[in-house]
Amino acid sequence: MTVTTTELPSGALRHEIGIAAAALPAVSPNALEIAWEVARAAAEAGLWGPARLLAFPGGVEIVLTDADAASWAEAMSRHSGLDSPSGVALCLRLLALVELLGRAAWTRGMFTIGAEGAEFHPALLAAAARAPLDATGRFEDAPMRAMLSRTLPRADPPA
Repeated sequence: MTVTTTELPSGALRHEIGIAAAALPAVSPNALEIAWEVARAAAEAGLWGPARLLAFPGGVEIVLTDADAASWAEAMSRHSGLDSPSGVALCLRLLALVELLGRAAWTRGMFTIGAEGAEFHPALLAAAARAPLDATGRFEDAPMRAMLSRTLPRADPPA
């Protein structure tokens, strides 16, 4: 199955994917880590891509208009392509990982991000590579936490 891409009058790209975001395939943890580095390097180099619209069956659309998301999607388009479900899966899993790290306090301690790049706990990468995506291309907390339950840092007991 391929992904059909068309340019919209605004210059944005519309990618029509024939399967639901939740049905996109898993990727390898190594591919996800490489994708992170490729996207980070592209953003540092000022490679800003167009806005993108990912259209899934049932009218579900994911709109990437944020400059950072568009940049990372452009990097993934150049790196692995967005013309197949596996390329879209890598892009969405990368963006879902970024979103998860920004909102889920329970992931603290499983990654560090610094001037030299990012370092991820292998279990976090493994979970992000294979956890189910929801209809909007994000990770749900419960399945991710379950996949990481043995590796999550334990909270100190109350004194």
